[in-house]
Amino acid sequence: MIDVLPTVLTVLALAGAVWSVVLVVLNQPLLPFTTAKRGLLALLAVLETGLFVQAVIGLGQITSREIDRLSFAGYLIGAAVIIPVAVVWAAGERSRWSGGVLAVGCLSIPVMVLRLGQIWAAHA
Repeated sequence: MIDVLPTVLTVLALAGAVWSVVLVVLNQPLLPFTTAKRGLLALLAVLETGLFVQAVIGLGQITSREIDRLSFAGYLIGAAVIIPVAVVWAAGERSRWSGGVLAVGCLSIPVMVLRLGQIWAAHA
């Protein structure tokens, strides 16, 4: 695992969550896209790219340690799937709560990244 990547992913996810909550407070659904909403989607795309890189690297290193491989792989893949699912769900939600869907998706990422770190460090 790359040492700095979990911190970057956590910061990006928390920034995405804050931005999404602002959309809820301003009563703005995700669609139609405005410049600010495109910025949020760009941030989420960078986050997703980082999650994908983490999944590829983590799955590549999964045999290098005595860890619970199934749980570790599940958290890697699950974290990489959450943001795309949240974006699709939020795009389908035509109310202010589309931002709420994104906020919940973003807030789940730091939890999963933390759990990945715990599994990885369990048998260091």
